[in-house]
Amino acid sequence: MSEKNYDPQMHTAEHILNQTMVKMFGCSRSKNSHIERKKSKCDYQIPFEPTIEQIQEIEKSVNNVIALNLPVTDEEVAKDAASEFLDLSKLPSDAPELIRVVRVGHFDACACIGPHVENTSQVGEFCITSHSYSDGTLRLRFKLNRPS
Repeated sequence: MSEKNYDPQMHTAEHILNQTMVKMFGCSRSKNSHIERKKSKCDYQIPFEPTIEQIQEIEKSVNNVIALNLPVTDEEVAKDAASEFLDLSKLPSDAPELIRVVRVGHFDACACIGPHVENTSQVGEFCITSHSYSDGTLRLRFKLNRPS
């Protein structure tokens, strides 16, 4: 598998956002995302439109995880073993028997081929710039205020 051309900081923030959404709303990780250096967006299937307070809580929760200065590591794991603790439904049918699992401390684990930072302290401040809700899909648009 080739490595996606994602910005390591933004891509790591996406992992944290995904797990935050799973924990807060019981939804799946984003099924549709567009991750770029300057701004990104993720779509989540949830059965109701979140309140402004909930949107603010998402942002606060992501930033709380970033502030923990968690290590971001990866390891090769057999698909069978990984299926016991990961949703592998997004893996292509030709994925190798050993897959790369990226961990953000004990907060998140995900099969992933993209680049990441080494520690969440390198991500920067996560900011939701706008959001919309339509037909069961919440779209979050976000950027990072990066550390100098």
